[in-house]
Amino acid sequence: MALVKGLKCRECGRPYPADPLHVCEYCFGPLEVDYDYDALRGRLTRKAIEAGPPSIWRYKALLPIEGEPAVGRYCGMTPLVRADNLARALGMREVYVKNDTVSHPTFSFKDRVVAVAVTKAVEFDFKVIACASTGNLANSVAAHAAEGGLPSFVFVPADLEQGKVLGTLIYNPKLVAVDGNYDEVNRLCSEIADKYGWAFVNINIRPYYAEGSKTFGYEVAEQLGWRAPQHIVVPAAGGSLVTKILKGLKEFDRLGLLDGGCHTRMYVAQAEGCGPIVTAIKAKSEIIKPVKPRTIAKSLAIGNPADGYYAYKAVTESGGYGEHATDEEIVEGMKLLARTEGIFAETAGGVTVAAAKRLIEQGRIPRDESLVLCITGNGLKTQEAVASSLKVRLHIKPTLRSFDEAMASHDLDVTPR
Repeated sequence: MALVKGLKCRECGRPYPADPLHVCEYCFGPLEVDYDYDALRGRLTRKAIEAGPPSIWRYKALLPIEGEPAVGRYCGMTPLVRADNLARALGMREVYVKNDTVSHPTFSFKDRVVAVAVTKAVEFDFKVIACASTGNLANSVAAHAAEGGLPSFVFVPADLEQGKVLGTLIYNPKLVAVDGNYDEVNRLCSEIADKYGWAFVNINIRPYYAEGSKTFGYEVAEQLGWRAPQHIVVPAAGGSLVTKILKGLKEFDRLGLLDGGCHTRMYVAQAEGCGPIVTAIKAKSEIIKPVKPRTIAKSLAIGNPADGYYAYKAVTESGGYGEHATDEEIVEGMKLLARTEGIFAETAGGVTVAAAKRLIEQGRIPRDESLVLCITGNGLKTQEAVASSLKVRLHIKPTLRSFDEAMASHDLDVTPR
């Protein structure tokens, strides 16, 4: 039922056919998918969505694929956790965690975008799937290409966390470690895409790939009982996710699927060591100045964000804001989420929690309004970030006496929270 009109330039609005294109040949603006919303109105209903599969494909009418999904059939519909313990810790009334740490199959929100991109690449008859990645995308591209029986090439910075390297290699892609940061890897991949004609999901397939992120927003709204939250904090690397979550909510509103409309304020969270979008928001400047990343949040370490300008627009036009988090705050954010809600997030999750804490303390997010935190990846991938701050405190012999002595000497707090 997807009613795709084609692609259009986000700058000049020039229309293009739904081909593997990503840049306007007139103004060099990025292209995005354009839908026939008038035709969808009335045909796409809450009842029709609720009758769909428990995955991102229940929203297939608003995704740019023609037939059935080629891969990723079980992706999406991750839990929206009512996080009362975390809310108390933050001094908030109503906090939810959209928990993509349990996303199928590779434990990050990238499964959403890659499932759409690989399906579209198959429709375009590409024979090789590829990407430039800071880690999570590498995992997901390798996994989905394996599922689809396609060869894959994955390009990553050579200093990537070992958890993400191993989590990619297990799917048997051609993994290329590049001596450079993500921005240098991405520039190289743009040249390779032109020369080899492969489907780079986040380069020449990017308009279709990015649409998968909308499902994050669709699910939040549906899981809240068909309403949009008042505030959403989103971690940002390239900046696409925050724009697509807002696009998804606005699409639902346009199609009459939301109660109360869409008045959500969007907030961007970035590491202090790589936060060009937040810096621009704070300076009230549309110019995103590239930076050289220096942060433990490697999945967010993109110094020249492709969608930085559009992330800036999404945040400021919604009435939201942005905030940084230091490396120390990132670790504390990961630990706070884990000890209050039992959710082990990667460093990007620590950035989100830490930035939200700052925004709440500043009064930018009112304590009596609803807040959703976007937790986009699993902490088992970035154990290095917290390893030095977590120690085994009790080491005993296998006797009750040894345990009693340890209890007496360590002054352990066993009071229920």
